[in-house]
This record gives sequence, C-alpha cells and structure tokens, in this order.
Amino acid sequence: MRGIAQRLVESGAVEAELMSAAVSRFGDTPELDRHLVSRRVVTETQIAQAIAEQNDYEFYDLTDAQLDPEVVALLPGHLCRRYQAIPIERLEEEAAPPPRRAVGDVAYEAKQRILIVAMVDPTDIIALDDITSITDMVVEPVVVARDALAQVFERHIRSDGELSDLSAVLEADAAQDPLAITENIEGGADAPPVVRFVNLLIAQGVNDRASDIHIEPGERELSVRFRIDGVLHKMQRADRAIQDGITSRLKIMSNIDIAERRRPQDGRISLHHEGRQIDLRVATLPTVWGEKIVMRILDTAGNTMTMDDLLLSDSNRERFDKAITRPHGMVLVTGPTGSGKSTTLHTALHRVSSPQVNVITIEDPVEFRMHGISQIQVNSKAGLTFQSALRSVLRADPDVVLVGEIRDQETAIISIEAALTGNLVLSSLHTNDAPSALTRLVEIGAEPYLVGTALSAAVAQRLARRLCARCKKPYAQEAELLRRIGFPLELDDPPSLYRAAGCQSCSNTGYRGRLALHEIMVVTEEVEHLVVRNATGNEVRKLAVEQGMIPLREDGWAKVAAGLTTIEEVLRVSA
Repeated sequence: MRGIAQRLVESGAVEAELMSAAVSRFGDTPELDRHLVSRRVVTETQIAQAIAEQNDYEFYDLTDAQLDPEVVALLPGHLCRRYQAIPIERLEEEAAPPPRRAVGDVAYEAKQRILIVAMVDPTDIIALDDITSITDMVVEPVVVARDALAQVFERHIRSDGELSDLSAVLEADAAQDPLAITENIEGGADAPPVVRFVNLLIAQGVNDRASDIHIEPGERELSVRFRIDGVLHKMQRADRAIQDGITSRLKIMSNIDIAERRRPQDGRISLHHEGRQIDLRVATLPTVWGEKIVMRILDTAGNTMTMDDLLLSDSNRERFDKAITRPHGMVLVTGPTGSGKSTTLHTALHRVSSPQVNVITIEDPVEFRMHGISQIQVNSKAGLTFQSALRSVLRADPDVVLVGEIRDQETAIISIEAALTGNLVLSSLHTNDAPSALTRLVEIGAEPYLVGTALSAAVAQRLARRLCARCKKPYAQEAELLRRIGFPLELDDPPSLYRAAGCQSCSNTGYRGRLALHEIMVVTEEVEHLVVRNATGNEVRKLAVEQGMIPLREDGWAKVAAGLTTIEEVLRVSA
C-alpha cells in the first residue's frame, strides 16, 4: 500500500523537501501518514485519495453519505472498528454489474451478490477475507478518509446495544451469587462480561468525544452519563446488581484499593484505543447508594493545537502573543475546571518551544505529551509535589517553565520568583475573570509588589459549544432582545445569527466541538500601582477595560456574529 509519499508529492499536496525530511524520519509507513496529518501538512482525505490512486481503487466520500442501517449491520460493529471498514452498499442480483475488483473464493456470476465496503486500507487481505466469510458475498473495497469513517462510526456503530445485553448477563450472574462478580474480576477470563462491559463503556466514551464518564449508583439503578462538549448526557441504565462488579473492575484497572469504600480515592488508567494512547483519571466518591466513579478522558496522543485554533480576536492574539514571547515574566490562564486552560497553555508552549529553548513542565496529570519538552508528572506519594519539583526545575537551567496549577502560597511565591529571575512561567489559576488573578495571588500569600512586577498577562476563558457547520440555520432576532442582553447592534449592518438545528453528524444536538471565549488583561504600570495599594478586583477590572481589555461576553458576541456559536451558549458560560 506504500508509495503514498511519492503520490502526495506528485499531486502537489506536499513539498518535496518537506516530504523527504519526513520520510527520512518515519519511512514510507502509516506512521508517516499520521505525522503529516497531525502537523496539518495534509488532510485525511488527501491521504485516502493518494492510497486510492496508488492501488487503483475508487475513492469514496463518506462526508454526507446516508447509509442503510441494514447494510451496515451486515458486519458486526467490533469488526468494523478492528478492520476500519464499513459496508455502504449491497448490489442486488439483477442490478449487480461485474465488479472491477472483487475479493472472494467464488468466481463472479450474473447473479452474484456484491458488497461495497468502505475501507481505510483496501489492501488488508485478512480483513477482506474475513468480511467475505462473514457476509458470504463478494467484497468490493473502496477507499475512504479515516476521519470521515470515524464520524460514520459515531452515527451508525455504537456499543449501546451490546452494553445493554452485557448488563442483562451481569444482572443474571449477580442474582445467582452477589459476590461472584467481584471475586472473579481479578482473573479477568473468569468474568468476561464485566471486562467487556467496562471496555465497551470506555471505548464508547472515547468515540463519542466525551471528556468525562460518570458512573452513578442510585436507589434502584446504575446510571452512566457522558459529558460531551461540556454538557452531560444520560447514556446507559442498568440494574444496581451489577454495581459492585463494575466498581471493582475499574478500581483494579486504576490501581485503587478495592476494599476501601468509605473514603474518596484517585487512580489512573492507561490503555490503547484505535491506535491512540488514552489515559483516564479516575476518582471514586462514597455516596449513600454506593461509590460514584468519574473518569476524565485524557487523549495524550491528541493533535497539537496552533495559535490559529484558539480563535483569538486580533487584539487578543496580539496581547497573548506578546506576553508569551517575552523572555521572562508570568502568564496565567484562569477559569473553572474544564474550561480548556491546559489546552491553551500547551498551545502557548508549542508556540514558544524550539531546539534553542529549554522547556520544562510540572503537571498533574500530564494531559498532552509533547515532543522536545521535558514533562514531569507530580507524584505526591513519592514526595514529588509542585513545590519540590519547581525548586529542582529552577536548578536545571530552564528558559520556559509550565506549572500545571498554582494551588498554594509556596508554589505561588516560587513561580513569581522564577518569573522575576529571567524565566518565562506559564501556569493556571482558578478565578472567575482575568483581573481576579492578581487579587487571588495576593490572597494566597504573595507580596502585592512582587505580583504586579512578575505578572505579564492574565487570560480568562470559558468553553462554549460550537455550532455544527452542516446543519446550523440562519434566523433573524428581534433588535430589542439583542439590546437587552447587551449584544452590540449596528442598525446599518445587522449581524447574521444562527441557531442549532441538529443532524446525524452532531447527534441531533446542533453542536459539534467547542470553542473558547477569552478576555486578556495586560499588566500595565497603572494596573501594577492598583495591585500595590491592594485595590479590589472591580477597580482592576474597570481600569483593564479602559485600557482595551475585551470582556468574555463581548468576545462571545463577536463569535456569535461570526456564526461560530449561539447567543444561548454565550449566556450559559459567561457572567
């Protein structure tokens, strides 16, 4: 299937010099494809088209394909995911033309049944043979883009049905012997329904782009909810009889004490899913109906974002870029849990890192693994805390230091001192807006004059759901309502507003993905004077707005006017 590199160069998709450097590192292998896509040099569609041309197959665009569920069901879902293939069309006996290229033991006849299968790798002979045996049809492959196939999987191949079947099996086992599930988990093979249920649950969460999986015991049932694009959705319900088995299985996977049920515990799970490494941060909470488990999904192999992906306004982009490219100083990203602070910080790291710069991070956990950067995982049990790690890092000749979060006085003071002694320090803080970062550091215990001198800029952000590009619908909003909510209304040039409609691509929610709303405050000399005299957060905010800071909600209105999100989303996430 190789020779793809040459095809991409010949088509003009990649420059010859760039491809030569990439091939010397990865060879002409699937790793080369993933590297080029992750660096945004080419798209998955261009890769698929090159594969089709190289191997004389047809390229098929799955983007807006409407598939027949009966045809899709011809191949079990787990095999579709394993072989990265999905049936898209079944040609009936009378209408079947002679296939250009078919795989099967039986020679083509006039009434032979043909199954068109969309595949990422049409030269996978093992996959083709298995599909032929299972469907008892002659298989004709076509080439599709990997990302388009993943979206089709989200719509057509879900694990809900199999999860329901497994929960029924587990209920029957638990009814016979309530302790059997827990006792058999350690062996794994002795309790396959539990193992399969947990694995399917995690896989479904990853495939649905969930950020968190909540497993919640109730009085009569066990509920599973996924947080997708910042909103919780109820996905699965099962009898409480399976609760102990599921809880114990997850505790064992995350190296948590299964005998302890009276206090909260934390753990971590690492696994591979469809070629990616996925880490899950696991937390257990004792409730009146049993232990609630929350798993935060960390896609450590996720693509690195660029500054363009942050969708900063021109003025915010200029302020942020100037702050992070200074040789020293501190930049803080603030916001509640789940507001994308880590993503913004790592995007900034990607912007400033180079072979000439020594970048060291201290994180808990390491959410994004970045090439060429020294990343330290905090381990409190081993005595490796933010404070102790930061002291050691400052003796390792750093240029840029990322501190995952400032939680206490000692970490704050050491970070400020590092910023004052010639290092660029990036960190996060839990505050509601950018000006509050200054007063928060003073409240933690840092000296006001040091805070004002060390801090270069503070960024506050929230995540709003992004409108689905395929189904968003334009509409006209009443001018009076827009005025009441503070929307900047230009009578001569009314904005084009869009509402969420819903389609298969976005699971009928009208939204797909998220985007950030920002406010960026630059610490000027005037702001520094306010901090030194212990001014309130409101005073600092008033001055920052006068000096050009764009508040969160105003940044949100700009994104609404650009057709990226809705008024309802901006009102939901901003104060």
